[in-house]
Amino acid sequence: MKPKIFAVDIDGTITDNKGGRVDLDALAALRYLVKLGHMVIYVTGRSSIEAYILSVFGGTTRIAVGENGGIITTGPNEHKLIGNKEECMKAFEFLKTKIPEAIEKPVFPRITEVVLERNFEINLAKKILAENNFDVKLSDSQYAYHINSKDVNKANGFLEVMKMFSAKKEDVIAIGDSETDVPLFKMAGISVALGNASQEVRSHATISVPAHAADGVIEALETIELKLAE
Repeated sequence: MKPKIFAVDIDGTITDNKGGRVDLDALAALRYLVKLGHMVIYVTGRSSIEAYILSVFGGTTRIAVGENGGIITTGPNEHKLIGNKEECMKAFEFLKTKIPEAIEKPVFPRITEVVLERNFEINLAKKILAENNFDVKLSDSQYAYHINSKDVNKANGFLEVMKMFSAKKEDVIAIGDSETDVPLFKMAGISVALGNASQEVRSHATISVPAHAADGVIEALETIELKLAE
């Protein structure tokens, strides 16, 4: 297989959404890809620091795209910011005056986004923000709700990584399970939606596998290997 860049989501993809436990079999499979000469880069709604640390201890490529594309981390003190947290905070402060249930989720500190608990109707919140001209985007990663700058998404964040390696669309393979992965699917040569993804998310992927989360990642890698061998 020609060396590829695997853009891999974390929550609900190599972990379970409830406890956030990383599946060691899936991690071993990703680490093996690196051993074969591929790159495995986490593209997540989590903090890029969390993802970068996972790459260090997990033995994958030491680059992380965090906060749904709002920040790219390439070293302990090397971060490129794309999103603007100040505008996200303004949107949140207004939103909670309309939806009191909207509260921040206790997570690792964010630099470019606001992370909320999934305890209110997201479509209503999107409508409120749009009607009041907030230039932000509210999305659901299944792990949490995220308020990001309007132009921030996983694809735009990952494009910064592609520029680093002069990579083309056909060099990228994306694996994920939530609506935040859809932009990434659209810019990848091959995209895989796992069994725990919604039908809407699966409709944007080039491949869907029935297995869920980490089992789905392993099944996805086997499917990709067969597809590239055709």
